[in-house]
Amino acid sequence: MGGFNAQSSGMNRVRAHRRYQPNLQLTTLAKNGHPEKVLACTRCRRTLTKSAR
Repeated sequence: MGGFNAQSSGMNRVRAHRRYQPNLQLTTLAKNGHPEKVLACTRCRRTLTKSAR
């Protein structure tokens, strides 16, 4: 996702570009009966814990 850095957009006409990276964390998922480590975003991890309840 793209955007602009808020600190450089005041009176400055040249706005500094900024890229927003997803918050990826290592998660253990059960795939085919055995655990597997996967990089997942925090929103996905939250959804996984909610559906487990």
